[in-house]
Amino acid sequence: MLSHHRIWLAIDTLASRHGLSASGLARRAGLDATTFNRSKRIGPDGRERWPSTESIAKILAATRSGLEEFLGFIAPVSPARNVPLIGLAQAGAGGFFDDSGLPSGEGWEEVAFPGPANDKLFALEITGDSMMPLYRDGDTIIVSPAAPVRRGDRVVVRNLAGEVMAKVLRRQTAKTIELSSLNPAHPDRVLPLSDVTFMGRVIWASQ
Repeated sequence: MLSHHRIWLAIDTLASRHGLSASGLARRAGLDATTFNRSKRIGPDGRERWPSTESIAKILAATRSGLEEFLGFIAPVSPARNVPLIGLAQAGAGGFFDDSGLPSGEGWEEVAFPGPANDKLFALEITGDSMMPLYRDGDTIIVSPAAPVRRGDRVVVRNLAGEVMAKVLRRQTAKTIELSSLNPAHPDRVLPLSDVTFMGRVIWASQ
């Protein structure tokens, strides 16, 4: 059912899926940072305020999201589905992923993911503090190997040495990728594309 509450919930969900606040989503779309503030959703007279179709079009373009995905956030929440759960040590070892970037084989532990059906997802359990303050030890992030990746997205990257890292994609060229660290205590990285065996976008986090 299309309602004021569910429209605004869909915007909040879209922002969360891309690791953004409502203000951050507005800024990424080139809108005023206060466009989606909760104070803007109800007028002084108590009447409901609805987001414009232009603002919705801009946030979909800014996040490379489709209208169908956005409408899925408006519809009643579907039952959670289970996705494979792996740890950082497993993610860094060889032979655990197929050519599409998904865990191979059977018998994986699973975690419930309250999102739309998509077979190309897996969950990664964070260990250690290298990804603080955004992701802490014990957090679970959902990674999509198939989702398009753009500058500013949070990504999980694995290199030939088996190192797995969650960082922000700062820039990608024909030969390298530049990654900004989430934790200022850890350095930014520049990796040759030939050294990257996997890169997937973080689409959701359970904290």
